[in-house]
Amino acid sequence: MAVKDDVEIVKARIDKRDYRRVVLSNSLQVLLISDPVTDKCAASMNVGVGYFSDPAGLEGLAHFLEHMLFYASEKYPVEDSYSKYISEHGGSTNAFTASEHTNYFFEVNTDGFEEALDRFAQFFTKPLMSPDATMREIKAVDSENKKNLLSDGWRMNQLQKHLSDEDHPYHKFSTGNWDTLEVKPKAKGLDPRKELLKFYDENYSANLMHLVIYTNESLDKIQNLVEEKFQDIRNTDKSCFHPCGQPCKSEHLQILVRTVPIKQGHKLRIAWPITPEIHHYTEGPSRYLGHLIGHEGEGSLYYILKKLGWATGLSAGESDWSLDFGFFSVVIDLTDSGHEHAEDIIGLLFKYIELLQHSGVCEWIFQELSAVCETKFHYQDKIPPSDYVVNIASNMQFYPVKDWLTGSSLPFKFSPNVIHMVLDQLSPDNFRIFWESKNFEGHTDKVEPWYGTAYSLEKITGSVIQGWMASAPNENMHLPAPNNFIPTDLSLKIVQEKVKFPVLLSRSTYSALWYKPDTLFSTPKANVKIDFNCPYAGSSPEAEVLVHIFTQLLMDYLNDYAYYAQIAGLYYSITHTDGGFQVTLFGYNHKLRILLETIVEKIATFEVKSDRFSVIKEMVTKEYQNMKYQQPYQQAMYYCSLILQDHTWPWIEQLDVLPALQVEDVAKFVPLMLSRTFLEFYIAGNIESHEAESMVKHVENVLFNCSKPLCKPLFSSQHLANRVVKLQSGMNYFYPSECLNPENENSALLHYIQVGRDDFKLNVKLQLFALVAKQPTFHQLRSVEQLGYITVLLQRNDCGIRGLQFIIQSTEKSPGNIEQRIEAFLKMFETKIYEMTIDEFKSNVNALIDVKLEKHKNLREESSFFWREINDGTLRFDRRDHEVEALRQLTRQELIDFFNEYVKVGADRKKTLSVRIHGNRHSSEYKAEVSEPHLARIDNIFTFRRSQSLYGSFKGLSGQMKL
Repeated sequence: MAVKDDVEIVKARIDKRDYRRVVLSNSLQVLLISDPVTDKCAASMNVGVGYFSDPAGLEGLAHFLEHMLFYASEKYPVEDSYSKYISEHGGSTNAFTASEHTNYFFEVNTDGFEEALDRFAQFFTKPLMSPDATMREIKAVDSENKKNLLSDGWRMNQLQKHLSDEDHPYHKFSTGNWDTLEVKPKAKGLDPRKELLKFYDENYSANLMHLVIYTNESLDKIQNLVEEKFQDIRNTDKSCFHPCGQPCKSEHLQILVRTVPIKQGHKLRIAWPITPEIHHYTEGPSRYLGHLIGHEGEGSLYYILKKLGWATGLSAGESDWSLDFGFFSVVIDLTDSGHEHAEDIIGLLFKYIELLQHSGVCEWIFQELSAVCETKFHYQDKIPPSDYVVNIASNMQFYPVKDWLTGSSLPFKFSPNVIHMVLDQLSPDNFRIFWESKNFEGHTDKVEPWYGTAYSLEKITGSVIQGWMASAPNENMHLPAPNNFIPTDLSLKIVQEKVKFPVLLSRSTYSALWYKPDTLFSTPKANVKIDFNCPYAGSSPEAEVLVHIFTQLLMDYLNDYAYYAQIAGLYYSITHTDGGFQVTLFGYNHKLRILLETIVEKIATFEVKSDRFSVIKEMVTKEYQNMKYQQPYQQAMYYCSLILQDHTWPWIEQLDVLPALQVEDVAKFVPLMLSRTFLEFYIAGNIESHEAESMVKHVENVLFNCSKPLCKPLFSSQHLANRVVKLQSGMNYFYPSECLNPENENSALLHYIQVGRDDFKLNVKLQLFALVAKQPTFHQLRSVEQLGYITVLLQRNDCGIRGLQFIIQSTEKSPGNIEQRIEAFLKMFETKIYEMTIDEFKSNVNALIDVKLEKHKNLREESSFFWREINDGTLRFDRRDHEVEALRQLTRQELIDFFNEYVKVGADRKKTLSVRIHGNRHSSEYKAEVSEPHLARIDNIFTFRRSQSLYGSFKGLSGQMKL
C-alpha cells in the first residue's frame, strides 16, 4: 500500500501541473506529475548508486550496468524490444552514470505510455543480462571510452581525480574499458557477468530509488499504475553510499599542475575544496561568490583581464560536489599574452577574493541575486518531459520533499556567516591550480594513466601566492553596480487576434517583418531575430573570416554592458552566417528594446580597436586550428555539408588568409559589407504588433534613413539564394579523407541518401521510413555488430532538400567496411519493410502523426520552428497540418515504393554520397582508396561541386519579388 504525503511542494507561479509524492510499501519514493495538456509522457528512475561504488579492480562496472540494464527482462525477453517499442511510439530513451547515482529515463507518445512504463519497470525487478549481450556491451563501453580519449574535457577531469587520495572514490576512473571490464577481471579469475549481476543484486534496492512519472492522466490513475508496476522491486534496506570527507590530502593542495591539452589554447583552472553548497542551498554561498568572481561587468576580475588582453573567458562556481565534499572552481581562458602573465592573473584572482573579504558580504547584492533567481524559477519555460523528470529525480536524492522542484535555485536566506565561511575557504593555503598549454609539450615528467595526459607537478606555498598578489598590476577592481536590466514589468500583453502562424506584418526595400504574438505560453518573454543579408559577406574566404571577426568584436565591445542583461534573463548573440550575420535577443521583454537599440548603435558606429582586434584574431585563429581536433564523425558531417551546399568556403582556406589580415582590412570591409543590406526580422512573444513595427522603424532609421546612411537596399539581382547539389541518379559518390588529427584512432562514415525537394507527401514517406528503421539500425549495427558507440540514422535537411544519413564512428572497422555493413543491413531490412503488416503500418503512421501534432513547449522552440521555414525560404508554417493529412492518406504500398525507389540497395534512381574519414588505424585502407581510379570518387570537392546540377533555391528573400 502506497502512502501519500501532504508536504506542499514549492512550484512555479505559472505552473498549472499537479504533483503528488507517494512512498510505496517497498520504500520506493515517487513523484507523480499530472499535465492534462502534455503530448508526451515520461519517466525517470534515479538509483542512488554510481561509479563511486565500483569495486576495486572493476573500474566502470556501474557504467557498464547502465548499458546492460535496458537489454531485456524476463517478461520481455526479446533483446532491445524496449528501445524498439519506445522508438516506434515516437519516443526516446537514455541513461547516464554519475558519481553517486545512475539515471534511467524515457519519453513516449501518450498512447504508448502504459506499456512503455511496464517494460521500464521490469528492468528494476527481473532484468535479463545474457552472456552474449554482456560481451558485446563491454565492447560498446570500450568504444565509448576510445571516443573520449582525445577530448580535453574528459582528460582534464580525470587528471584532477588522479591527483587526489587514492583511497577516496573521487580518484576512480568512471567509464571503464575492455581492460578493466574484461582482461583484468578474467586474469584474476573473475567472471565479468557474475560481477555485474552481483553488483546489481547488492546495490539496486528500492529504498535507494527515486521515480518521477509525468503523464496526461489524473494523479489517482497514475498512482494505481505505479503501485501495480513498481511494488515488486526488491528492498534490501541498502544504506546509501557516502564517501568519507574531502578527496584531497595536504599533498594534493597548494599544487601547480602544468599539463598539455589536445587543442590549441591556454587555460587556468583554480579549484578549492569547500563545504558543499547542498548543506546551505537556501543561503547560496557558492552562488553568491560565483556571481561576483564570475562577473563580467566593469570593475570585475574578467573586465580587468580582458582590458589587459590576457583573457577571453571566465567562469566561476561550485563544480564537482557530493554530500561530503565540494570544489569551487574558477576557469579562465587565456590569450597568448595571458599565458605569459599567468602568475599575475592568479595574483589578481586572489586580490579580488581579498577585495570580497574586505568589502564584507553585501545584502543588496544577495537580495538582487535572490530576486533574479526567484523570477527565473517562477517564469521558467516548459521543457521536454524527459528533461524535466530527470532533473527532478536527481534532486530527490539530495533535497527535502518541498524543494524537489526548486533544488538549489531559490537562495533566500541572507546569511553573511555562511557566505564568509565558504569565502574563507578560497585561501592561498587551500588551492589547486591546473594550467593547460601546448607550450608545456616536452616539459612534463608524468603521465595520467587512463587518458595518457602529460603533466608536471610543483608545490606552491601561500607565501608564493602572496608574492604574485604583490607583483600583480594595480587595477581598479570593484563590486558590480546595481543591475538596471532586472525586469519590473512582467505583465502579459493582450493579443487581439489569436494567430496560429507568423504574419508578414511589413515589407519594404529595406526589410521584411515576420510577427508572431504569444498565444500559447503566457510568459513575459520575447524573441527577436534580425538577419542581416549582405551579399559581400559571403563573396570569398577572406570575407567570411572578416565577418566572423566583426561579429566577435561586436560581442566583445558589448560584453561588460550586456552582461547585466544576461544575469537578468535577457540574452543576446551576434553570429556570422553564410550570407551575413544575425542578431538574436531572447528573454524578458520589458527591457529588450533598450538592449536592441544599444546593439544597433554599436553596429552603426563600429570602429576597430587595434588591441581588441589582436585578441579576437588570435581567438578566431585558434578556433579554426582546433577544427582538426573534432571527432571524426563531426569531420564527416562538415565535409558532407561542404560538398552539398553551394557557395560555401572551407575553413582551411579561411585559416590560410587569417595571418595576413590587419585592422585596416576589417575597417575597410565592414562599411562595404553593410553598404548593401536587407534585414529580415522575426519578432515573437509578449510584444504587440505596433511595438514590433516600431523596433523595425528604429533599426531602419539608424541604418538606412539617417543623414549619412550606412546601408542601402539590395539590387534585385543581389538577393541571396540557398543552392544545394543535385546528386546524379544511380551514382554512389564517395569522398575519402584522412582524419585531420593523425593521433586519432577512430574512423567514421557518413552515408547520405538524397531524396529530393521539400514536398509534403515525399517528406512523410521519408520520415516514416526513418521512424521504422531508426531502432533496427541501432540494434543491428551498434548492439549486435558492435561497429561503434556512435551509430545513428538521422533525417537530413539542407535548405529544403531532404535525405537520410547513417553516421557511424568506429575504432575497429574501416569506413569501407562500415559501408558494406550498412548495405547488408538495408538488404536485410528489405524483408521487414515488405513483411510489415497493415496493423504495424497503421501503428507507425499514428505514432508519427502524434509526433507531428505535438505542441511547442516554449517560445524558443516555436520560434526555432518558424525561423527555419523563413531561413530556408520554404515558408510552410502550416507544414505539420499538411504532413499529418498526407500521412492519413498514405498507404503501405506507397512506403514500399518509396523504399524501392530511394533507399533499396542497387535501385536505379538511388543517389548516395559517402564521406569516409580514416583514423590512423585505417590509413592503409585510405591509401588504397585514393590510389585506384574510381568514377564515383570525389577527389576535389570544389571541382565536383562545379560539375553538378543544383536544386532550385526556396529562398529568394521572403517578402521580395523572386526573379
